[in-house]
Amino acid sequence: QVQLVESGGGSVQSGGSLRLSCAASGVPYSTYSMGWFRQAPGKEREGVAVIVRDGTTNYADSVKGRFTISRDNAKNTLYLQMNSLKPEDTAMYYCAAGPGWLLGLSGYGYKYSGQGTQVTVSS
Repeated sequence: QVQLVESGGGSVQSGGSLRLSCAASGVPYSTYSMGWFRQAPGKEREGVAVIVRDGTTNYADSVKGRFTISRDNAKNTLYLQMNSLKPEDTAMYYCAAGPGWLLGLSGYGYKYSGQGTQVTVSS
């Protein structure tokens, strides 16, 4: 049974930082592509950052230079370090996993997703 459990969300002021974590089980984690996606109220889900099995990453233009995605294959855990947060980063953040080399931000190929963790940034 596949489980992706996100944690680390919360409420911060603009300019603050948060670190999201995603604990994965039931998937061959070290071989899977992993990603963070977000959805704000009234908006479609969008890709934030993805990382494939060799550590290659891809970021949305809106978060480049502020967010860092990383993975610990020994712990089956995915991270998203978010710095210089802005009110427009407010959203539910989801962790996702999929087989193969998935460097796109559309979400195509990501078969599994967690329940999400809320991030709220106030101005």
